[in-house]
Amino acid sequence: MRGLKLTERFKSTQVHALSSSDSHGRKNKAPEGAITIRSLVSKSKSNTPTTSAVANLVVPLHLPSADTLEPSLELYLKPIDLVEALAELYHRLESCLQSEKSSLCVEQFTLLRSLGDQKLLRRCLRTARQNAVDVLSKVVLSAWLRFERRVDELEGVSSMDCGGCVLECPKVNLVHGFSPCLINDRCQCQCPQPGTEQESSTEESGSLWLPDEEKDVSFCIGNEEIDCVRWRIAALSDPFKAMLCGGFVESKMRKIDFSQNGMCPEGMRAVELYSRAKRLDFFCPTTVLELLSFANRFCCVEMKASCDAHLASIVGSVDDALVLVDYGLEERAPLLVASCLQVFLMELPNSLCNSKVMNFFCSSEGKKRLAMVGYDSFLLYYFLSQVAMEESMVSKTTIMLLERLGECASERWQKALAFHQLGCVMLERKEYDDAQHCFEVAAEAGHVYSVAGVARIKYKQGQPYSAYKLISSLIFEHKPTGWMYQERALYNMGREKSFDLDVATELDPSLSFPYKSRALVKAEEKQIKAGISELDKIIGFKLSPDCLELRARMFITVKNYDSAIRDIRALLTLEPNYITSDEKITGKYLVHLLSHVVQQKSQAECWMQLYEQWSSVDDVGSLAIIHQMLENEPRKSLLEFRQSLLLLRLNCQKAAMRSLRMARNHSSSMQERLIYEGWILYDTDYRDEALARADRSITVQRSFEAYFLKAYVLADTNLDPESASYVIELLEEALKCPSDGLRKGQALNNLGSIYVDCGKLDLAKACYENALAIRHTRAHQGLARVYHQKSQRKAAYDEMTKLINKAENNASAYEKRSEYCDREMAKVDLVVATQLDPLRTYPYRYRAAVMMDEQKETEAVEELTKAINFKPDLQMLHLRAAFYEAMGDLSSARQDCQAALCLDPNHTDTFDLYQRARKLSF
Repeated sequence: MRGLKLTERFKSTQVHALSSSDSHGRKNKAPEGAITIRSLVSKSKSNTPTTSAVANLVVPLHLPSADTLEPSLELYLKPIDLVEALAELYHRLESCLQSEKSSLCVEQFTLLRSLGDQKLLRRCLRTARQNAVDVLSKVVLSAWLRFERRVDELEGVSSMDCGGCVLECPKVNLVHGFSPCLINDRCQCQCPQPGTEQESSTEESGSLWLPDEEKDVSFCIGNEEIDCVRWRIAALSDPFKAMLCGGFVESKMRKIDFSQNGMCPEGMRAVELYSRAKRLDFFCPTTVLELLSFANRFCCVEMKASCDAHLASIVGSVDDALVLVDYGLEERAPLLVASCLQVFLMELPNSLCNSKVMNFFCSSEGKKRLAMVGYDSFLLYYFLSQVAMEESMVSKTTIMLLERLGECASERWQKALAFHQLGCVMLERKEYDDAQHCFEVAAEAGHVYSVAGVARIKYKQGQPYSAYKLISSLIFEHKPTGWMYQERALYNMGREKSFDLDVATELDPSLSFPYKSRALVKAEEKQIKAGISELDKIIGFKLSPDCLELRARMFITVKNYDSAIRDIRALLTLEPNYITSDEKITGKYLVHLLSHVVQQKSQAECWMQLYEQWSSVDDVGSLAIIHQMLENEPRKSLLEFRQSLLLLRLNCQKAAMRSLRMARNHSSSMQERLIYEGWILYDTDYRDEALARADRSITVQRSFEAYFLKAYVLADTNLDPESASYVIELLEEALKCPSDGLRKGQALNNLGSIYVDCGKLDLAKACYENALAIRHTRAHQGLARVYHQKSQRKAAYDEMTKLINKAENNASAYEKRSEYCDREMAKVDLVVATQLDPLRTYPYRYRAAVMMDEQKETEAVEELTKAINFKPDLQMLHLRAAFYEAMGDLSSARQDCQAALCLDPNHTDTFDLYQRARKLSF
């Protein structure tokens, strides 16, 4: 019945776009008397408005219409069944050759990008680099790892510095072959600065000693004769051997005319010297280039390899690379070309601004030239195109790189990725015909999600019914997913639109568009507070700039300026250069505007408020107040570090890393800088390097943060008693050093946790009580754990209730409290936890385990499947695999184990279950 008269409903020619103008260029009219941000800006730029004037201008602020809102198409591959795709990939990884493993890890990286877990993605890139065999793959993956850390933003760090990480060392990258012994070693390489190697070699050349040998042949070039040792020259190549020692007439000649072979006398002298010394370090680059050309013409394999390696070692800047890459391509010198590419890639994203570099990569001619040395690689253009899209989605550079990526694609997934991303870029540029073609090519390559791109194009071209039918066909033909219903909601109206949005949220609660759409519908019905509550739901577990912006607009509409500026400040912490989606003004200017209608606080008042918000576990409020503190006291590394800790807690990993880099750049001492570098390295899986930074910092000066960093890194493993004692000692040393209550509360909390693990419950209780005394509210959870260990479940339950009453964001508190009550009360707490944060996995696992105990096997699997469909989690996959094994469904058990091992190949319990399921299958 829902399909009746659909054609009538879609006869409207209006096309709703993301911007505030429709396809005919008409502006959406604001309600009569409404003031838009654009007019507000134009009226307030000339002079500073008074508080009352700003208040009058800001309210009522024009909200976007629910009909104009669109979700953006994701740039990543989205398989219909990610678990099946991951399992199939793990199966290939198990049986692949060493030479294939690196590319499979890159495919794994691509599949997992939609999950948004930056640590997991970096681990894929590290594994790909560890297993890379060829030089180009090493160069690209090493540069990609550095780009993910944004090393270019670290002051005082050269792009070609080794940094001690063997997987990122520019010298190691230029060595062909797989070296497993190097994977976990710290690189001892001391990469020389450009020019130093040549200078030192020149000094050595003065003391070069070679034994006297009879020079029995001379090569005549013009009027000059270059005396040589016949057998030495003959040994350079088979052609020379045939000419000088074979049946040719030259084998009997004392003097050979060499004038017509393109060599100058100086070059031939260099050939003679090389033939005896087998060294190049006493020649200038120009001479080595001449030797490279000579080696190519006369098939001198060893000389060519030496020249190639020597020239590759002296490429130190983009200018050097731009000159030498042409020689490398002309002479087919792969190491030299790789070294030049390495400089270009290590300089990203800055080298995107160099027209010569981009012309080299973007043009079809450049790709053809790279093909001459086998470097027209999908991996190379994959990396380049991702960097370009991050810098600008709509630039010509981005389009050209994606076009080259499509040309390099050889596998189905590669073609799907290249053309889907190119379609997204074309859609953003409103080049609809080209975008549709790209989406169709991606869909033909098996990427079903690209059909959503085709539907979106039809919608924008005035064919909403065609778009509706296209997405409906996907829902009927495949296992329905949240994004399908979300997309169809765009082409629906009224109750049916609302139905699709609700189903989308049920299938995938992490999708932000349904919440935003429902919030705007409520706002249009004059239920602004209900709209704010709708946005609160998703902001409570998934922080995103677009949701914060929309909630801020709604707060402004109800004149709640304090909450509005809080949200905009938190937004700017995530994206410092944020620009509003329709009026195209900066978030910084909105803060400036709203600061006239909210009370300004001194730095001391800000610290007091930060303690309050930290104590109430109000992370968004804490982010906002730190943002204001950084306005009052710019470049304060301590505050930027605190900001990064909050962002990590909120799972905003990229923003957290940016704050850490700023803290490192603005540190006031070497000791402080080493600490922040240590955290950066730890967060990017370089644990040993992080520990080394902590030790160096302690050597310079004992400090709370240095000891805390070292203890934290060491505790991130299964601690044996000896290791646990050492971590306890480090935390106790940290607590002896000066710090503030916020950090000491965290240290006491961590110390208490280790005491509990060691069975020292009284010491743990003292730690938690001390932490609570300085208002570290999360210590209630640790204290509850102590009571539970002492079999005092009522006290543990009460302790968690205190945390729930104090905490602003308390999904984890409800989850933890469920462990200290009976089954029925636990179910209630876990339902609340899921409502507050549907991405938390423990409630699903608990409910499924209860169902399994009650022999409701099908219901137990369905409970886990519901969550796995939008969050493939290692623990949930492992548990579902165990359920399948118990039910005798070994095929499904193996698939879940394979998918879980694709997320973490070192998960012992899952691997054991997988091996058992395989044996039982046979």
